Amino acid sequence: MQDLTERILQYIDQHGTVDTLDLVPVFGLDHQKIVGGVKSIESTVEGVIRTEQATRKCWELTEEGKVILEKGSHEAAIFRAVPAEGIAQAELMKSSPNAKVGFSKAMSNGWILMDKSGGAPLIKRKVEAIEDAVQGYVKAVAEGRDGEVPDAVKAEYKKRKILTEVVTKSFVLSKGAEFSTSLKKLETDLTVEMLASGIWKDLKFKPYNFEALGVPPERGHMHPLMKVRTEFRQIFLEMGFSEMPTNNFVESSFWNFDALYVPQQHPARDQQDTFFVSHPRLSNKFPVALLDAVKQSHESGTDGSIGYRYDWKLEEAQKNVLRTHTTGVSARMLYKVAHQPGGFKPVKYFSIDKVFRNETLDATHLAEFHQVEGVVADYGLTLGDLIGTFNAFFNKLGITELEYKPTFNPYTEPSMEIFCFHPGLKRWIEVGNSGVFRPEMLRPLGVPEGVNIIAWGLSLERPTMIKYGINNIRDLIGPKVDLRMVQDGPICRMNQ
Repeated sequence: MQDLTERILQYIDQHGTVDTLDLVPVFGLDHQKIVGGVKSIESTVEGVIRTEQATRKCWELTEEGKVILEKGSHEAAIFRAVPAEGIAQAELMKSSPNAKVGFSKAMSNGWILMDKSGGAPLIKRKVEAIEDAVQGYVKAVAEGRDGEVPDAVKAEYKKRKILTEVVTKSFVLSKGAEFSTSLKKLETDLTVEMLASGIWKDLKFKPYNFEALGVPPERGHMHPLMKVRTEFRQIFLEMGFSEMPTNNFVESSFWNFDALYVPQQHPARDQQDTFFVSHPRLSNKFPVALLDAVKQSHESGTDGSIGYRYDWKLEEAQKNVLRTHTTGVSARMLYKVAHQPGGFKPVKYFSIDKVFRNETLDATHLAEFHQVEGVVADYGLTLGDLIGTFNAFFNKLGITELEYKPTFNPYTEPSMEIFCFHPGLKRWIEVGNSGVFRPEMLRPLGVPEGVNIIAWGLSLERPTMIKYGINNIRDLIGPKVDLRMVQDGPICRMNQ
């Protein structure tokens, strides 16, 4: 390539302005290689040559035109196929593959005539000899003498698909302000050695573009869920909550259901709703006193309740599941608080971790998602305290459109669902469930009378969808998530 660039520069030096297409016969090279040499000159040193884009039109033969060049035109072939005594039209039309076109042109040229006096049409010659002008024009184009062919003829032959017009783009080259017959690459870096030796004075440097963007450094990217999770965690800590340990994805049915006063016949404990673990299938790590208290609460009730009136079975409580919520963690923490030295003390706990449910996937449901768990245990708490906590929490998050709806939970009474308005979906979506823990759940855990506990389980994914304007939860988390969404996603800024 270096030799080619020098040849181009020397040719410009000797001849001045030149078109790259004119260099093809001079150098005996393909036009694209010559253009590549021009681009190499421009990229090495700026201002050596000037280039202006040009276009050149020429005519070339099609495949049909090449056949005419070799064998003559279709009309000439028809004329030659007609003997002196004439030939039947039907037989003549079988003489060549392009007989129909040739016959029409031969008739219009006055070369042949049709005799119908004998019944069946008979084709005879009308002239003794012809000049094949089509072949002559085609030969002129093939030899590069297309200027000798009239424009009207070119247009006609183009319609007949004998000729095709080719437009070739080229460059007109001329000397630039920094023209030289040899290329010397401009320096891009000023080194310590250049300064120490003083050779920088004799070197030419490439102009610096101070407006060019630098190369972005490689870095990690936080998923939108993790950004919102960090915001959630910070808000809870600001509100005086302590974080619960949630490092057990596998939970026993006892802590996941029974300790929460969920009856063993409840639909949530079916395989249609819960993932059961096959190995280890059963768990045996339960406080014996708590087992008996939970059994009594289920069978006959406590604190004035009559219970569910069924035979509670230990083997059902022993079944291991992928936890369907983190409320089992709250129950375990409350049991520890109730039995800590010095007796019960008011607490505020939260956790954010994964839970698993055998859900049908859709725009707002996943089989694996995050639950934001929270409990506040103190004397005299009411439903108003729960609503006030939600309002304070979501206002810090920047979500102000909230609605509450009464519902039923086995372990809370009263209970309510929390809804937020999603501008993208243009509808209210449920973001969590909440309520006041029932005495039938608290008394077996050892929580003293007079202590009320407000609790909730919120979604992490759905508020994130609202904050980021995501309409389908499968675009936020799962195997089909576009990583560019993670990399290009804006920093999640919470409105104060």
